[in-house]
Amino acid sequence: MNTEEEKRLAADAAAELIEVNSRVGLGTGTTVAYLLEAIARRGVTARYVATSPGTADAARALGIVVESFDGLDELDLAIDGADQIAPDGWLVKGRGGAHLREKVVAASARRFVVIADSSKPVASLHPPVPLELHHFGLRATLRELGSVTVRDAERSPDGGVLADYHGAVDDPRALAVRLASTPGISAHGLFAPELVSDIIVATGKTVTTTTLGGPR
Repeated sequence: MNTEEEKRLAADAAAELIEVNSRVGLGTGTTVAYLLEAIARRGVTARYVATSPGTADAARALGIVVESFDGLDELDLAIDGADQIAPDGWLVKGRGGAHLREKVVAASARRFVVIADSSKPVASLHPPVPLELHHFGLRATLRELGSVTVRDAERSPDGGVLADYHGAVDDPRALAVRLASTPGISAHGLFAPELVSDIIVATGKTVTTTTLGGPR
C-alpha cells in the first residue's frame, strides 16, 4: 500500500473524532487534504478554523464552512499532519510553511491529534527544522543561527520569511528553547509532546493510535 492510501486511512480515522457542533482546527499539508475529503463525506456540522489560506480554500471548495479564528478563544479538537514523529512524541512540522499558525491552533485545542503515514515516524528527529523569521533584521538573525537556509518560497500567511535550520537536533527540548529565545524567530517547527494528545499512524491497512500526555 502506498503512502497516499495510508494518509487517507489516517485522515479517515481522525475525521471520526469530530463531534457535532464542536470547534475544530484544521492543519495544513498533504495529509490534511485527505482529512478535508473525509469531513466532507461525513457532513459533520462543526465550527471549523484553518491554519492557512490554502486549507481554508480547499475546505470551502468541498462545502465545509470555515470561519475566522478571531471569534474563538479555544478549540475542542485540532487535527494536523507532521513531517517527523519521534518515539517520545516530539514532532517536526512546517514544511507547508504555516507552522506559526499550526502551533497557535494546536496549543489552543483541548485535544491535538496528529495524523501520518508510515514514513513519518523516525528513530530520532533530524534536520531540517522549519523556521518562520521576521524580515526585519533578517541577516542578523541568520548570522546568529548559523546553519540556516532561506527557502525560495512565498512568505508565510503572516508575512514571515520561511527558512530551515540544518544544525543538530540531538536534544529537541534544548533546541526548542534556543530557537524560541532567539530574536527574529517568530516560530519554529519543533512541537513538544505536551502539546500532543494522540498520534494516528497508518501502516499498510493498519491504523494505530498512540495516546500521549497532551490536553484532552
